[in-house]
Amino acid sequence: MKKIIIKTEKVKMEAELNESKTATAIWNVLPIATEVDTWGDEIYFEIPVKVGLENGTEEVRAGDLGYWPQGNCFCIFFGLTPISSAGKIKPASAVSIIGKLLGAPEKWKEVAADEWISVEKLEG
Repeated sequence: MKKIIIKTEKVKMEAELNESKTATAIWNVLPIATEVDTWGDEIYFEIPVKVGLENGTEEVRAGDLGYWPQGNCFCIFFGLTPISSAGKIKPASAVSIIGKLLGAPEKWKEVAADEWISVEKLEG
């Protein structure tokens, strides 16, 4: 597992990327800093990685990190999205799971659209 740190003005949390090809492609372009968008209880932001869907899923768990190929976006899932149903967390369309948060997912509710976020390698 590759450890990363995801930071905004209000939230700082460690996470780990899995061993997928998509996660490795993201690891190779870190660090990233940009503004976030929100969609329900999901944060997403465009990153400089363009790859196809890898083991895609249309249902995720709170704390999952995903890559959304349609928008070349890194996604942080921490609760229900506008199309979720019966407690099932659904992204806008299929995502590749690239890792998971190592802290309480609900902390991300504090982050608003247009805030700056950075994702960096956590060495050592």
